[in-house]
Amino acid sequence: MANTSSRTLRLLSLLQTHRYWSGTELADRLGISVRTVRRDIDRLRALGYPVEADRGVDGGYRLAAGAALPPLAVDDDEAVALAIGLRTAAQGAVAGIEDSSIRALAKIVQIMPPRLRRRVDALSAVTVPAVWGNRTSVDAGVLTTVAQACRNEERMRFEYTGRGAETTERHVEPHRLVSLGRRWYLVAFDLTRDDWRSFRLDRLEGPKSTGLRFHPRELPAEDAASFVRAGIESIPAAHTVEAIVHAPAAGVQAALGGWATVEAIDDDRCRVRMTSDSLDWPALALGVVRADFEVVTPPELVDHIREWGLRFTRAANP
Repeated sequence: MANTSSRTLRLLSLLQTHRYWSGTELADRLGISVRTVRRDIDRLRALGYPVEADRGVDGGYRLAAGAALPPLAVDDDEAVALAIGLRTAAQGAVAGIEDSSIRALAKIVQIMPPRLRRRVDALSAVTVPAVWGNRTSVDAGVLTTVAQACRNEERMRFEYTGRGAETTERHVEPHRLVSLGRRWYLVAFDLTRDDWRSFRLDRLEGPKSTGLRFHPRELPAEDAASFVRAGIESIPAAHTVEAIVHAPAAGVQAALGGWATVEAIDDDRCRVRMTSDSLDWPALALGVVRADFEVVTPPELVDHIREWGLRFTRAANP
């Protein structure tokens, strides 16, 4: 059996994993008696962690918001700064840390006292996030709500606008959040359609937890990211672009990163292929290369670039 200190940390970790645990479940997980669980809960309360208890046959415990933050090495101002920073990071300000940022944010918001939550919301309301390129901005409140529902294994409802601009109400069992490319996705089991679905968070509105717990189903994929990728690949792109760029392939690939496929034709030319929902991104990408090019397909991209060129010329010669 683990010593008292390590067991208490394990108990705290379990309470942060789900919204609600019965005393029996906690005792089984920790390998201790229900009476010992009660003593450990009292120890956490003495340390300042706001653990609520429901008595009776179906009684249990949950980690709730308290009058003050539990003992941490931060003060109120630092806690607000931490939450704001995590919200910004979750929206993609720094590539590669979106997933860990939203997980940390969900934990902090759960135990943050209301007075500090109001300060965080006020600061977020008057702060405009910088969104670079074609990256789609997602409301941090939506991210937090969905992340908590995933962690707590609670069913949720929301309105969703599909690719055809039709808005429907969805009732789902949320599984995982996935940050892929320039967007956030929710992988969930759609109870109305009786099947797994992925939802773009920028098309999702009014997410609310129903408070009803569910037993997780088995995802029909290796992982949530693979499920989302498979769904995206099955959707035909609006535009398939091909162009001949008069520059070495290595330099063009470095300029375009992973958003295009570059194939060398000879030492001074290469063939560039990319897919996009809009012609704006291919036009911008080809301009960023800083080399002459010819559009092979589609013909409408030529008209699009010509229109851009006329506007740029007018701007350069007012």
